[in-house]
Amino acid sequence: MATTAPPGGPAADDLLLRVTPPRVPRHLVARARLLASDERWRDVPALLVQAPAGFGKTSLLAQWRREHLAQGAVVAWVSAPAQPDPQRLLHSLVLALRLGAGRPGFGHTLLEGAAGGAGGLEGITAWLAELAQTALNTVLIVDEAERLPEPAREALAYLVRNAPPNLRVVIAARPDCALGLDDLVAYGQCVMLGPAPLRFQLDETLELVRTRFGSRVDPDSAARLHELTEGWPLGLQLALSIIGAGNDPRAALQAMAAPGAELRNHLVELLLARLDPADAAFLTRMALPDHLHPDLCVALTGEPDAAQRLARLVRDTPVFAASEHSDWLRMHSLARERLRLHLCALPAEAQATLHARAAQWLAAHGQLEAAAQHALAAGQHALAYELAERSLYDALMARGRQGTVLDWLARLPEAELDRRPRLLLAAAWSLALSERHDEAGRLVARILAQPAVDDALRCECALILSGAAVFADDPDRFAELHDPWAQAPPLQDPLLLQVHANRSAFRTLIEGEPELARQRQQQAPRTQAGQAQGYLGGWRDFIVGLSYLWEGQVLLAEQLLQPTLARAEAELGRRSPFTCMLAALLAAAVWERQRPADAAALLAHRLDVLERSGLPETVLLGYRTMARIAMAEGAENRALELLGALHAVGVLRRLPRLCIASLVDQVRMHARRFRPETCRALCDQIDTLLADPALPQGRLWRRSVQVLRELAQGHAAIAAQEWRAALAPLARAEALARGLKMGRLRIELLGLRALALDRCGERAQDLAREAVDLAATYGLLRVFSDAHPQLGDWVRQLGREPGALPAASAGPLVAPLGAPMGVVPARAGASPRATPSLALTPKEREVLELAARNLSNKEIGLAMQVGEETIKWHMKNLFAKLDAGTRKQVVQRARILGLLEPMG
Repeated sequence: MATTAPPGGPAADDLLLRVTPPRVPRHLVARARLLASDERWRDVPALLVQAPAGFGKTSLLAQWRREHLAQGAVVAWVSAPAQPDPQRLLHSLVLALRLGAGRPGFGHTLLEGAAGGAGGLEGITAWLAELAQTALNTVLIVDEAERLPEPAREALAYLVRNAPPNLRVVIAARPDCALGLDDLVAYGQCVMLGPAPLRFQLDETLELVRTRFGSRVDPDSAARLHELTEGWPLGLQLALSIIGAGNDPRAALQAMAAPGAELRNHLVELLLARLDPADAAFLTRMALPDHLHPDLCVALTGEPDAAQRLARLVRDTPVFAASEHSDWLRMHSLARERLRLHLCALPAEAQATLHARAAQWLAAHGQLEAAAQHALAAGQHALAYELAERSLYDALMARGRQGTVLDWLARLPEAELDRRPRLLLAAAWSLALSERHDEAGRLVARILAQPAVDDALRCECALILSGAAVFADDPDRFAELHDPWAQAPPLQDPLLLQVHANRSAFRTLIEGEPELARQRQQQAPRTQAGQAQGYLGGWRDFIVGLSYLWEGQVLLAEQLLQPTLARAEAELGRRSPFTCMLAALLAAAVWERQRPADAAALLAHRLDVLERSGLPETVLLGYRTMARIAMAEGAENRALELLGALHAVGVLRRLPRLCIASLVDQVRMHARRFRPETCRALCDQIDTLLADPALPQGRLWRRSVQVLRELAQGHAAIAAQEWRAALAPLARAEALARGLKMGRLRIELLGLRALALDRCGERAQDLAREAVDLAATYGLLRVFSDAHPQLGDWVRQLGREPGALPAASAGPLVAPLGAPMGVVPARAGASPRATPSLALTPKEREVLELAARNLSNKEIGLAMQVGEETIKWHMKNLFAKLDAGTRKQVVQRARILGLLEPMG
């Protein structure tokens, strides 16, 4: 049998270990955006992955190896040796290709020449030439390239530059490893991946936790874990290990997020590991501002080389996250939290000096809001109030920094508010657009009591109060405040004109005219380009998206809201109130598209923000979507708990429509199980609520709850299986929905009416088909199943149910590792399957699969309908290619090399 290793005893054994691919973790998730087939790097000859330790470089390379093997490529793996002899690299390359291609004779002459002294670039050239002659589609993966000495790095760079067309090179290294490939990157011949794309995104973290723990950890807890680790792969791995060691994963996760918990301390130790004392002192001062710039570091420290030190720490540690296309940086929240504790231990005078330097630099560079905070911390109160007045109004109107304004409102003395009108306006706006909307009226009264109040200011105050009415779920009060200024508002500020246009569109929408609302939005005056894509542009898209959902046009809603939400998350943060409201709209849309995992990810760790600061409609959509997801998963108790929480939010925020909507959805849920007494009791609660004279009595509010009441009555009759009695309330609700142009609700009611008619023995197929056709047009895949399971079953029997899609269309966000797209992974206990690869012939792969099932040569021959001698010949080839001495070793080596899929 040919040997695959050069002679050399322990050294040869070390080389064999270094060309053996690492074991793929059982719970590793293949991230869709980092697949080897991604179009961003699919056709480039070289890939360079550079990131500090703990960013999952080796795991990503293992994922890519599995993908390339599945596509039939030969994959050679090298974990770079640290010895200074460049010939060790050449030996590793030869052995790696022998193992990957199953060609024990590859490079035989080359190794003999290297033993005689021929190596270096000459040996690399010979290796490339022999590889080109094989014509094998080959991928060379070099891990830990930073371990290579300088001559070996030059040889590796030479290999990349002279690679034949049938070779692709993938290299992973630490950021301080210079390989001299910058020109290839500049010319598009090499793609470089840094730390940012290697961080886990939220949907990937959710999939990772779901793969590891199933339903034992809910999406909210997984989202909190993601925020704690900020997607750092090593931090996630450590957290999952700690969670997996306990009996209650959810409780373990909640405990580790607490200050002083084991995980937080361990993560901080990893983040700040092996720091030089001087670097630690430097980072302590850099923890002062929320965002860092190299020039700001120089200003804080007074050291000319501060920018270079910062660049080195960014390169060598996982402490920082860099912004794309910008010099600004952000420190990991856990590291900043620990370092700020050290900062607080400095003398008060030293802290004040640092804050004053930060305020001066930030103010000089237009960062007035951050400068004001540092000026206040430095004790420079007059400067802080002046900077706050200059910045907060614009920060709120142009960038949506509502939380910042509310924080300042708690700090500012009352006298300062009255002395600074723009601060007073900013405070009133922020209070109006929050759960504290009642307080906005008092500030508006103080504004209007000041001298020299003109019509423009009165109009702005009306906009503030009408916004408060929207958050109070009082549409009639909103209309009363908005209508006097509806035409030709006396406003000059383009930001306020955009706000007015948004309100006009919303005013049209609540009258039941979604198309006209969008038309008015399109005709509104446009702000500057940057502002149009920012906060106010986001509100414009919010209202248009809401109008699409109002009509049931979920395809259009998703198309519009997806990029808007991405921008809001980048600019405002994932848990800002406005971002959470956008997420609630989008989650409702993707739920209707039969994508529960996407909807749950959108709402993960956001319901608490919505219940405090969300518009009533977004609170309703968020809780209703989560309850429907729970119901679809068979967790009725969880669904009822969510609807109960929605009712509690309505009580606490004094939003009675939310209480009524919660009761109606509970009626709907119990009607699915035909529980008439429970449904009647809930309907009685609804009638009692509506009889309360303290509730709003306006036309718009009453109309919005009347349709809900009729819907509840219809479901209650269905629960009692009184199909004839259900027809009247369903018809009244359908008429109201039609008048308001609430498309999804009308389609649901058409379906329920058709079901009731059918159960009464009347012909209803035409009505049902009309509802199904409308649902298909709008992209509503869940409407009938959510309305009632019997309705969903009935329309499927008609053969026109739009939700009757192949199971593959509702797959997970992230494909399981190694599973080809569109192929269901093999279930546990299935027969072993050989991975497509040029290393083995098709017949050899078939023999390998059968040998893995412990069949004898005779049994394999019978299964393949060939003679036993033929099987012996194939087995001999397998012994040689896999360097094995027994049949058991053949199977084990094939699994290690990825030529045979792991069992289970």
